[in-house]
Amino acid sequence: MGSGQVTDWQGKNVTVAGLGVSGIPAAKALHGLGANVTVVNDGDDARAREQAAELRALGVTVRLGDGATLPEGTELVVTAPGWKPDKPLFTAAREAGVPVWGDVELAWRLRGPDAAPWLCVTGTNGKTTTTQMLASILKAAGLRTAAVGNIGVSLLDAVLGEERHDVLAVELSSYQLHWAPSLRAHSAAVLNLAPDHLDWHGSMEAYAKDKGRIYEGNRVACVYNVADKATEDLVREADVEEGCRAVGFTLGAPAPSQLGVVDGILVDRAFVENRQKNAQELAEVCDVNPPAPHNIANALAAAALARAFGVPPKAVRDGLRAFTPDAHRIALVADLDGVAYVDDSKATNTHAAEASLAAYESIVWIAGGLAKGATFDELVAGSAKRLRGVVLIGADRALIREALARHAPEVPVVDLDRTDTGAMLAAVQEARRLAVEGDTVLLAPACASMDMFVNYNQRGDAFASAVGELGT
Repeated sequence: MGSGQVTDWQGKNVTVAGLGVSGIPAAKALHGLGANVTVVNDGDDARAREQAAELRALGVTVRLGDGATLPEGTELVVTAPGWKPDKPLFTAAREAGVPVWGDVELAWRLRGPDAAPWLCVTGTNGKTTTTQMLASILKAAGLRTAAVGNIGVSLLDAVLGEERHDVLAVELSSYQLHWAPSLRAHSAAVLNLAPDHLDWHGSMEAYAKDKGRIYEGNRVACVYNVADKATEDLVREADVEEGCRAVGFTLGAPAPSQLGVVDGILVDRAFVENRQKNAQELAEVCDVNPPAPHNIANALAAAALARAFGVPPKAVRDGLRAFTPDAHRIALVADLDGVAYVDDSKATNTHAAEASLAAYESIVWIAGGLAKGATFDELVAGSAKRLRGVVLIGADRALIREALARHAPEVPVVDLDRTDTGAMLAAVQEARRLAVEGDTVLLAPACASMDMFVNYNQRGDAFASAVGELGT
């Protein structure tokens, strides 16, 4: 199973690692192509047994409670992206000379000869918003497209489904990129790089290397963030096709081969004739929803990828105007007594929280949860002057409290020693007490949610519900 397209799957022994959003479509697709599929899964709970029964009914072998052993005769392993590279299954595969692919790699190999090109997006934060903005712009240009990948729509379904696409807007996580060695995008963007998932990757260097894979073999444009030198470094290190260009995006005035902002206008100096002298207006800052600085950067990155694909300026403006952000991303929940209550539960790491805090002048910050190995000194030091007060919840809140004591000792802090779901109502009540007219009460936890909630969506819903109780 080398690097070329695999055309004959009949009788191939393929092991799929992990049930779930990528494992089940992979198992079904491979079984449908004639492969002998065995699914291995660590868990053996009621949900896993239900999924296993569905696959077994199709003729797929499923082993529950044993994700460590490589089934005999395996010729290829297809893994769920979240499985860590140091798992015994992968060690056994390496020792046996068996390749390991992720769901993205599998989708890439299964594309037909006239498959739609991929415009790919990664980064520590902003991936989903940028990918959705990109899809909105492509649709405004009359192109058949879909936002797929790490975004909820399986790439396998997009590649193997009946629907035809002109181009795909593909969100990719560092996990997915790790397991996708032969992916070659039309154009790709790395939005930013900050420490995240280091427990999975093992080091910042390994994390950055996996993110940088997205640029390998790009044909038209490698889009990078002028304000984040690490993204430009990844472009320099990438082995791209002849003629592929580095295109930067910046919140300042753009240099040639960049997109940026001039007097409230989003401007393109990359995809224009005579870019030394000319610039093309694309949209106004007020066309971006919400027009927070980091979201304008997302819009510029999306615009750069769309322009690399030849989309006209008007489609950029129309696509940005038509775009509505997902829930729990800087969403205004209510305005009570002159205080805005904003839900950015999606800010699950310090980099995302930093962008969120930068969008407001005077903040009562609700933070805390699972730190995932993060430190908070830089975040607190950079945001201290904006903080009216802080309310802390969650398992690792002490780490934030200690950073506040070091860098913002004058800011009042309420430390709620709770990790029950009811803590959110108490946090919102405390935040209301600290806030004055003109402030923003901001849920931007800088931490993952799983110590208290199922996911960040449930955490955001709990915040909105608590704010709703204040207004009654």
